[in-house]
Amino acid sequence: MPLTFTLDPAVTPALRDGILDMWTDVSNAGGAIGFVPPVDREAVRPELLRQLTAMAEGRSRLVVGHDEEGRLAASAFLTFNTHRLMTHWVWIYTVMVHPRYQGRGFGRELMAAAADAARTFDGIDAIRLSCRGGLGLESFYASCGYKEVGRVPDAIRVAPDDHRDDVTMLLTLR
Repeated sequence: MPLTFTLDPAVTPALRDGILDMWTDVSNAGGAIGFVPPVDREAVRPELLRQLTAMAEGRSRLVVGHDEEGRLAASAFLTFNTHRLMTHWVWIYTVMVHPRYQGRGFGRELMAAAADAARTFDGIDAIRLSCRGGLGLESFYASCGYKEVGRVPDAIRVAPDDHRDDVTMLLTLR
């Protein structure tokens, strides 16, 4: 069952709460999306509100994937650069597939849907992302066409004795 992807869905209370729940569930399942488990909805809520504010201000766009029953299964935020020399590429943030859907190829579908969406944005030539090293994420993103273009060793502190590389990857859309 493939997902149905939507760019810029209406942000209803149900969607907002669905993203909040998914973000919490993905984080608690070990997903590298800004938190370390255990985390609860109230810890995640301010980050989601920042993303939703960026959307309302036109600085960010949202791609969501729903299953055939209409349940939220995946999402990612595409955020525009404000620096005048870097407006030709976007960041992709908070790439999530709900744990109940993982292992079905939906992550690749989400990344393809995000790239397709970015191709519709005027003047956008590439998507850039940053991921936490040590989890195999670089291999996943490489399988989606991204190239590693930078790495800062030990830049992410997951715990006092656990540092990870901050890996920058790029997908050229041209």
